[in-house]
Amino acid sequence: MSIQRFDVGARISEMAVHNGVAYLAGQVPDDASQDITGQTAQVLAAIDKLLARAGSDKSKILRAEIFIKDLADFAGMNAAWDAWVAKDNAPPRATVEANLARPEWKVEIVVTAAV
Repeated sequence: MSIQRFDVGARISEMAVHNGVAYLAGQVPDDASQDITGQTAQVLAAIDKLLARAGSDKSKILRAEIFIKDLADFAGMNAAWDAWVAKDNAPPRATVEANLARPEWKVEIVVTAAV
């Protein structure tokens, strides 16, 4: 069984596909000057692009893990999520408050999806 890796760097790959499952690295916003809703929308768009490259989409997400810097931003994050999530295909999800690698990041999302 082969493993296909995407955007391989010295430290991480953005995505690996194995045995019909896509595993995404944590996705973070490009423009950290935006509020939580804007940052979340950016991250979700990045997820869409990666999943498309693997031949998948958001309706096939098996699990989502959301790391949010401040739970006070939970409603704003959910506003972007609710506008994006595949209707009738909402995946299992966990959301935790966490310190992120860069202080300006408000959200990081990891997903696993069927291909």
